[in-house]
Amino acid sequence: MVVEEKSSGPPQIFDTSIPFSAQKVDDVYIEEICLSKFSIRRIMMLEFSQYLEKYLWPNYDAKTARRAHTMSIVVMVNEKFRERVQVWEAFEKQPEQFEGFFQNVLEATLEDDIMDFNLSEQTALIVFLNHCFNSMEIGLVRDRVKRLVSPTIWICLQQGRREAEFKKYPKWKKKFKLILKKDKPEEKDKLDWERRFLHKLMIKFMTILETIPEKGDLNTDKVHYCERFLELMIDLEALLPTRRYFHTVLDDCHLVVRCQLSNLLKRQEGGLFGQTHVNTY
Repeated sequence: MVVEEKSSGPPQIFDTSIPFSAQKVDDVYIEEICLSKFSIRRIMMLEFSQYLEKYLWPNYDAKTARRAHTMSIVVMVNEKFRERVQVWEAFEKQPEQFEGFFQNVLEATLEDDIMDFNLSEQTALIVFLNHCFNSMEIGLVRDRVKRLVSPTIWICLQQGRREAEFKKYPKWKKKFKLILKKDKPEEKDKLDWERRFLHKLMIKFMTILETIPEKGDLNTDKVHYCERFLELMIDLEALLPTRRYFHTVLDDCHLVVRCQLSNLLKRQEGGLFGQTHVNTY
């Protein structure tokens, strides 16, 4: 079942056995999620109707899926985590599209149009990504996220910093070169993109953080994005499989210093951001 509900009216449920319609997914996403400002109540109704299991995932094609389809799945997964119910079973039963879906999510997370309502979507994507990193016990998920935190993410380091690290850990240098040597020519572009993903994401975060003024009006969506992003950083630092190589990249970006100097820490709205920052670093 899927919920069809006008923004100002009561929820109405319709049969998901009707033929799949990409336009219907677009309509539900815009009317029930975006226009409601990601209302928990409306998302709960969609989850109650098993929107993910019966409609979204069975009809997902990574090559042709519209943005609304990808984002709807992201929102439904986040809601399942919020409700603490089984999350990955539907994906494991039909795993063939997961790699493409995850790539679509990563690309959406790095999109540049960050100054409008899109920030609510970006926040949802960050939350989803964090759930994935915390689900590494699930083989389907682990196969995707481990590529983002492999030893070769040190390709993002400034050369001098990388060589200094290799002097401290000579075995890692051998491992780094061996992995690069095994890269297949036809996969080099994709692998390079994945290795630089987290570095690019941190640059994007700092760009958003630095648009927050010290005084005056403030877009609260930016605050929520920054808070959720720091939670992602906390978990990447806390998890041994991700911290080992990621920590050096984070340090090389001077992300901690940029947070310490940010205007958000000087504002009342930055209270939670400040607590998260202090507790982490």
